[in-house]
Amino acid sequence: MLLLFQYNWVISCLALILGAVGTLSFSPYDFWPAAIVSVFGLLAITLNRDTKNTMILGFLWGMGFFGTGIQWVYLSIEKFGGMPTTINILLVIILVSYLSIYPMLFSGLLNYFWPHSNVWRLVVAAPAVWHLTEYFRSYIFTGFPWLQFGYSQIDGPLKGLAPILGVETVTYLLITISGLLLLSASNRKVIPAITAISLLLFSLPLRKIQWYQNQDYKSVNVRMVQGNIDQSIKWDPKFLMTTLQSYLEKSFSCLNQNTIIIWPESSISDTERNQNNFLVILDRLFRSHHSSLITGIIHDRESAFGTKYYNTVIVLGDQEDYLYENKNRYNKHHLVPFGEFLPCKHLLRYLAPLFNLPMSSLSRGDYIQPQLSVQGYKITAAICYEIVFGEQVRANFLSNTDLLLTVSNDAWFGHSIGPWQHFQMARMRALELGRPLLNSTNNGITAAVDASGNIISKIPQFERQILDVTMVPTTCLTPYSRFGYVPLWLLTFMMSIIALFVGRKNINFFFK
Repeated sequence: MLLLFQYNWVISCLALILGAVGTLSFSPYDFWPAAIVSVFGLLAITLNRDTKNTMILGFLWGMGFFGTGIQWVYLSIEKFGGMPTTINILLVIILVSYLSIYPMLFSGLLNYFWPHSNVWRLVVAAPAVWHLTEYFRSYIFTGFPWLQFGYSQIDGPLKGLAPILGVETVTYLLITISGLLLLSASNRKVIPAITAISLLLFSLPLRKIQWYQNQDYKSVNVRMVQGNIDQSIKWDPKFLMTTLQSYLEKSFSCLNQNTIIIWPESSISDTERNQNNFLVILDRLFRSHHSSLITGIIHDRESAFGTKYYNTVIVLGDQEDYLYENKNRYNKHHLVPFGEFLPCKHLLRYLAPLFNLPMSSLSRGDYIQPQLSVQGYKITAAICYEIVFGEQVRANFLSNTDLLLTVSNDAWFGHSIGPWQHFQMARMRALELGRPLLNSTNNGITAAVDASGNIISKIPQFERQILDVTMVPTTCLTPYSRFGYVPLWLLTFMMSIIALFVGRKNINFFFK
């Protein structure tokens, strides 16, 4: 009994470690093979066990994975939540535990329906079940699709698959490869391993395909201002004018004409109504310099139910004069739970005072909104966290889109890995849709990315700097931008049916 107890502890610790290894595949570590090692380990430790133990190990793997991968959440809660340390730690544990339910569900379903260690479990069923559980994670409670393994391939061998079938299909293939490698190890057969390596190698030539065409004649000068405004003073009215002055100084220093200037999310830390006169002046000022400004602000709008507030980006200095509530704007749709709105407010209203956050009562913008029009360029915008929702960005993307834009404020997460993971996912949107991306932030990572997901230029974090870059718009549509995840869902459905109705009969004629 003592040996069994010790053995279970060893396996439990191994599950935690294998989950933590998966974090190394994401930025800033960027060691993409760690994704395969982590999934291989999860599949391996859950072989030949009863469903209950399998689910426990899947949960522990998730605790290791999400516990190390999103530990940066604690920084914002601890610094800005205004709650005791014990409560802060408890909240992070609750979040990590919730996210760990999905690998637990994956492991349990896989073991319940396909208990035998064979090709049906490891190669056919595992990728399909993984995709289904990840889909649930992306949509339940507004969704949290952070740390999907496909993002690890932004510089990896499977990169070329993203503009064809999207990042979730890349994840699907990574699970398949991991299953093939485990099948090879467990059955001591070389053919599955050769197949796995072939999938990696055969994907390499896809990186050479350029699904877009550069429009050099439409190149545009862009200046992104990284204000580096400390989060502790950002919403203090006493510092508003100092903040605006710093942005204006950086915007007009050595300014070329016909430039698009970009300020990050909520860089004007006040409501649009309060700053209306200032915005009118700014509009005229930028137009007099033949330039335009895209800036974040809080839009306030009266409704039958009182004042509604939106996390918004607006355009100033364009062809038409700025007017309050004009249409050339984007209102954030995908809000951060507890950070920008309180879920189940009627149930949690007594907890609201605990969440001492300045933008915790925002309203949701429409899912699909018009593109920003800036100096004749069409820009598909996303604000902060919602750039990770690839299908939402694709739904707002049009064939005449010139550039992608995301503005954010990652000052909440300090010197952590969070902003690097965020930027990695933003790069994937450029690769998937075949359009250059502008990533404007308050304190980093402010960068320009080309239509292949490669970094053109970036500036250091935590410095008040400007990034001047010439962006070349692109045209043409990638296969992913046309069809989205229709091929992946067809594949998932087909593999699920085959695994259920053929694989459960334990017919194992592949790789014998």
